[in-house]
Amino acid sequence: MEKVSTIAKITDGTLRPSKITAISGVANIGEDENWTGHHFAQANWYAFGRLAWNHELTSEQIADEWIKMTFTDNKEFVNPVKEMMLTSRETAVDYMMPLGLHHIFASGHHYGPEPWGDYQGGRPDWSPVYYHKADANGVGFDRTKTGSNAVSQYFSPLNNIYGNIETCPENLILWFHHVPWNYQMKDGKTLWEELCFKYDTGVKNVREYQKTWDKMEGYVDAERFQQVQSKLKIQSKDAVWWKDACLLYFQTFSKMPIPYEIERPIHELEDLKKIKLDLKHHN
Repeated sequence: MEKVSTIAKITDGTLRPSKITAISGVANIGEDENWTGHHFAQANWYAFGRLAWNHELTSEQIADEWIKMTFTDNKEFVNPVKEMMLTSRETAVDYMMPLGLHHIFASGHHYGPEPWGDYQGGRPDWSPVYYHKADANGVGFDRTKTGSNAVSQYFSPLNNIYGNIETCPENLILWFHHVPWNYQMKDGKTLWEELCFKYDTGVKNVREYQKTWDKMEGYVDAERFQQVQSKLKIQSKDAVWWKDACLLYFQTFSKMPIPYEIERPIHELEDLKKIKLDLKHHN
């Protein structure tokens, strides 16, 4: 196998030209008339199909095609909506599980936050506390050679890059390292400050999506406009829910103030811990 290989080169037959190759995906169809529950979620299906035929297409190319075929080719609609689509993944990461945090959603529905989740009697790796390892010293799972050594599953040079806190990409740092709360990040902020600003950025970006979509009312039919508008309202509330739950919980370990430049929490931690979500009514 050549020095630099990709999954794409396996599926398109480049590495094994004599073999028949294929890719598969799983899609869950719900009870909604639009199948996916959210009009923009349909773009994921479209992207899978396009990449199955041509894996060299960029996200921007695919989004551009989908928007024009789904809504309109008017650039006053296409350009701002495409920007929403292309940034939406990182926005969700920011207000849910930034910097490599993972698996801190609630048990059962996996919809809202539950970083305090510690499920006695079950498998440890089903519990959020297993993954974030928050304590007075810091947060994050040590997967380096001196920790679980999961980093050894990567070939060089990735194992060395990920295993060194100085070279590990910051968007993965809490996945590979237990990082002190006052650790200095590349932008000069402490880890705690960076975490706070990431959550706040996620909330702000969703609110910008609301503003962008509201300006699109004249370009799309009333039914789909209102349905997407409603979903964005839910997402905006959920983003604040995630931000408050995670920052208030992790603050019990960091003992550091939430930076005064960002929006104050609007919930009490103990109230958030009592939430039992009924997804039928929430969506």
